[in-house]
Amino acid sequence: MARERSKREQRRSVRQSGWITLDGGFAARPCEVIDLSATGAKLTIANAISLGPKLRLAFSRDARTGRNCEVVWRDGTTVGVKFVT
Repeated sequence: MARERSKREQRRSVRQSGWITLDGGFAARPCEVIDLSATGAKLTIANAISLGPKLRLAFSRDARTGRNCEVVWRDGTTVGVKFVT
């Protein structure tokens, strides 16, 4: 439990608009970044079930910006992602 708590302390609530692009950088979809850490983020997206296992998260619609991510969990419209290289 202590490990879990320290992990949560490293996250910061951002509640900021973001953009998700899927493979190839086509069709950017809006999302909300709920919280963010050095290793990942929690997002809400209207149609989270249709997301594949990999995506790119950015704070602008430009697909060349942002970070590559892997989906690690889903709960309704909320998705947890980890940043990958």
